[in-house]
Amino acid sequence: MSRSDDTPRLPVADGRTARRAGWQLLKDDPRAVCGMLLLTSLAALAGAAGPWLLGRIITRFEAGDLSVSQVDVLAAAVLAFAAAQLVLTRYARGLSHRFGERALARLREEVVDRALALPGRVADEVGTGDLVTRSTLDVATVSATLRNAAPDIFIACVQVVFIFAAVFLLDPLLGLCSMVGLPLVWVVSRWYLARSRDAYLAEGAAAGGVAEILNSTAHGARTVEAYGLRTQQNNALDQAINKTYGASTRTLSLRTVLFPVTEFAHTLPMALVLLVGGLRYLDGAIPLGTVVAGSLYMWQLVDPLNQMLIWVEQLQRSGASFARIKGVGLVSHTPDAPVPPPADDLIEVQGVRYSYLPDHEVLKDVELQVRPGERLAVVGRSGAGKSTLGKLMSGVDTPDTGSILVGGVPVADLAAAGELGNRIVLITQQHHVFMGTLRDNMMMAAPEADDEAILAALALMEADWVADLPQGLDTMLGSGGVELKAAQAQQLTLARVHLADPHTLILDEATSLLDPTTARQAERAVAAVRSDRTVIAIAHRLQTAHDADRVAVMESGRIVELGTHDELVGAGGAYAALWRSWNGEN
Repeated sequence: MSRSDDTPRLPVADGRTARRAGWQLLKDDPRAVCGMLLLTSLAALAGAAGPWLLGRIITRFEAGDLSVSQVDVLAAAVLAFAAAQLVLTRYARGLSHRFGERALARLREEVVDRALALPGRVADEVGTGDLVTRSTLDVATVSATLRNAAPDIFIACVQVVFIFAAVFLLDPLLGLCSMVGLPLVWVVSRWYLARSRDAYLAEGAAAGGVAEILNSTAHGARTVEAYGLRTQQNNALDQAINKTYGASTRTLSLRTVLFPVTEFAHTLPMALVLLVGGLRYLDGAIPLGTVVAGSLYMWQLVDPLNQMLIWVEQLQRSGASFARIKGVGLVSHTPDAPVPPPADDLIEVQGVRYSYLPDHEVLKDVELQVRPGERLAVVGRSGAGKSTLGKLMSGVDTPDTGSILVGGVPVADLAAAGELGNRIVLITQQHHVFMGTLRDNMMMAAPEADDEAILAALALMEADWVADLPQGLDTMLGSGGVELKAAQAQQLTLARVHLADPHTLILDEATSLLDPTTARQAERAVAAVRSDRTVIAIAHRLQTAHDADRVAVMESGRIVELGTHDELVGAGGAYAALWRSWNGEN
């Protein structure tokens, strides 16, 4: 049940792709970015005015040409600029936070869209741990950056640029002294960045391994107990935790080098400015006010540099998380161009091949055409490829070769563009009830549906239990609310399908896991939904095939027979053998 280190994982976006995606976040909200830049620049200018004015006060006081009233005016100006900096910084930070929340909302929507667009085989291969970690832990890490780190770093960078410029304007030599720590920061940052991305990616992958083992153990708890696998699972979990610990220790060791070196690098300029400025003042090269102003600028530099130092680790961690998030989209199926509307409801399967594993084809050169309004039954022994064909026809995955078209448009493209839900719907034995009200569950299929339409769809499915719900359509379902039974969940699913009003239903033994009494009730609901629609029934019960317009017989991933029930029985081939076996004949 545990997964080995060679388990396939979703890819990670490279640095160039991640940077391009980061720039796209800025391009998607240009007004906010321009507003942040303007407010932050004005705040930095206001902050730079204070030390300059204090230096002027000292220089003019030393020269003896400054009256008390003039000191009061200049001191009031210093306070005014400080207040202006505070107000402008506050509004810049607020604008930055709002920008971050909007960017985060777009990112979350993208994660959900990309995850839902993952090909079925990819989702099966990578398991849930890696995907869950990317959509929860990694999104949370990027969220912290967009909410807090990004605004602080952006404001700090603008302040640093303005402070260095102000020192150079005071005295070029002091300006050079103020920048003496930058080469050291550059070297240690390059050293850190060259190693930290891979270290944080490894840390994220290790966390995904832990999540995968915990998830598989939780879902298979009864199997673990039944086969005495507790020790094996505990050992696998210990190994995964040890791997996570090792990855975390690696990132910690990198930070223990980065932080002390950068701390020294921005303390050194302050000492040099005081030393060089003092010597130049004693030589009469610059006034005392210039030394004081330069020292104050260096003091102002401490806070933005500390902010950048505090957040650089978070920024690198979130960069790795952002690359992992963007990696989900690298394997998602997305159309290259806008998807045109289908010309009609004709479904065509052309030369389709498909495999879950390399060199193990499940479907082989499948050719099929389903006419609008037709009842087609797909039959065959277990493992013949019936359910796989149904998944591909519903857009869950894309064929390795060949194509599946509806009205001349690839089904997978329609699914990726979100245009397939009202055309083709796959109904299986699994029926999901989402957390939320009954109304919310129903309106997922048809957001414009009113209460009358919702109740009519439920009534058509014989969902009499709706009348007993305490708050009617406002009753909460799922965890923490009303838990629906299997038959009720299926009725809810079928009512949703009825509201969506697709032209084609693909039924993959939707009632096979229910008890006989419940199954009969569910089959009446299915019959109500099937009315006036194209139906492709993946059937194990041959009575379904008997009542269909045509029957497709599958063997070893191929359609070996296609015709009506009577034609195939008369032909004496594979279907006739299945029919005789179904009826207990030799």
